[in-house]
Amino acid sequence: MAELDKTKMSAQRRKVYDLVEATWFKNAIMGVIIFNAIALGLSTSDYMTHRIGGLLSFLDNAVLTIFVGELLLKFYAYRMSFFRSAWNIFDLAVVGLGLLPSQEGLSALRGLRVIRAMRLLSVVPQMRSVVQALLDALPGMGAVIVMISIVFYVFGVMATLMYGNSFDEWFGTLGRSLYSLFQIMTLESWSMGIVRPVMIEYPSAWAFFVPFIVVTAFSVLNLFIGLLVNTMQGAVEDDTEAEFENLRKLVRDETDSVDKNVLALMQEVRALREELHASRDKGGN
Repeated sequence: MAELDKTKMSAQRRKVYDLVEATWFKNAIMGVIIFNAIALGLSTSDYMTHRIGGLLSFLDNAVLTIFVGELLLKFYAYRMSFFRSAWNIFDLAVVGLGLLPSQEGLSALRGLRVIRAMRLLSVVPQMRSVVQALLDALPGMGAVIVMISIVFYVFGVMATLMYGNSFDEWFGTLGRSLYSLFQIMTLESWSMGIVRPVMIEYPSAWAFFVPFIVVTAFSVLNLFIGLLVNTMQGAVEDDTEAEFENLRKLVRDETDSVDKNVLALMQEVRALREELHASRDKGGN
């Protein structure tokens, strides 16, 4: 988030701003997030719920209070600039889920409390960089997604026509074929679970499935990985360039300050020389 002009803030607001921007405060919030994630994990155990269920519920409410207090402090410090950061909006949505009523009919919503652990994405700068890289890679993934969709559709239609009559459970409809091909692409029980039974009736089926695996699992998916790596590398280079630019600006400012001091000293020396010459001239007269 861009740094705000603290000269326009009141003294109290400036103190709150320094607090929420302090490293120790961010580390403390990160510790609370980790603690809350552990507590939510313990609450899934019937044994722990029976032994310390009341304590876990109290701690959950205490953590929620801390998160709400943190957001209120940030909103007071940033004012409307709070909503300029997507990460602040993300934190607001995650914490807001915890404020939903916890009646029995909303047990699914109560289960969403564990999403609070995802606040680590907004607290840890390195994780923010990874998420930003994933978002930046989405436009480039569009072409890859279209290509893999075409490949799936073509192979899905072929599998339905060739093997649908004999293996209705896997290839009886286009939807079943696409699901089975997705399982094959992930290499999950593809050999003994699907391909070998098909090859018993269709010995040449390997000529269909092997090219599909090569195209999808080993080629197209590697394009995704390549896009992510390139995007993350670009993000790292941008961060490095930004750090160098800040360093250049700092050095430039320091150099300008030194130059000004040197010029001031030279002017003082020149003035002293003139005074010295003037005093000598007066003494000679």
